[in-house]
Amino acid sequence: MDKLRQFIDWAEAHPKVWLDCVRIYLGLGLFIRGVFIITNTRAEFILDLLKRIEFPWLVTVGLLHYISLAHLVGGLMLTVGLLTRIAAWVQIPILAGAVFIHRGEGLMSGGQSLEFSALVFFLLVMFAISGAGPLSVDNGMPKLKPPLTP
Repeated sequence: MDKLRQFIDWAEAHPKVWLDCVRIYLGLGLFIRGVFIITNTRAEFILDLLKRIEFPWLVTVGLLHYISLAHLVGGLMLTVGLLTRIAAWVQIPILAGAVFIHRGEGLMSGGQSLEFSALVFFLLVMFAISGAGPLSVDNGMPKLKPPLTP
């Protein structure tokens, strides 16, 4: 019981480490989604979502490439904490679009697409504002100092 108390005390003293755990998990999830989109040769689920918006085929193909690369590269960057804010901002339009597309399904639908998209959107906004924590490449990089003003 004493070990549990020590762990709880440590956890309460290091709240940013837990946010880093959420960032790492979110980044891995987005990276895996990117791998799934790239390796799924037909990518029917994404194409079906994009067809609902009725864009021309060239825009649809461009969006498909943007989504897959943003999830793949941005997810990896979020996982390691490299340029965390930029990685999150690049993903935000995708998730805003996902929330917009799934809004018609409503909350508590069988697939829970709206709830999950909204959760990921919220987490990306949170990391876009707060940045990475102590367990990140960003934390080890030297801080840029603002230029001196006369």
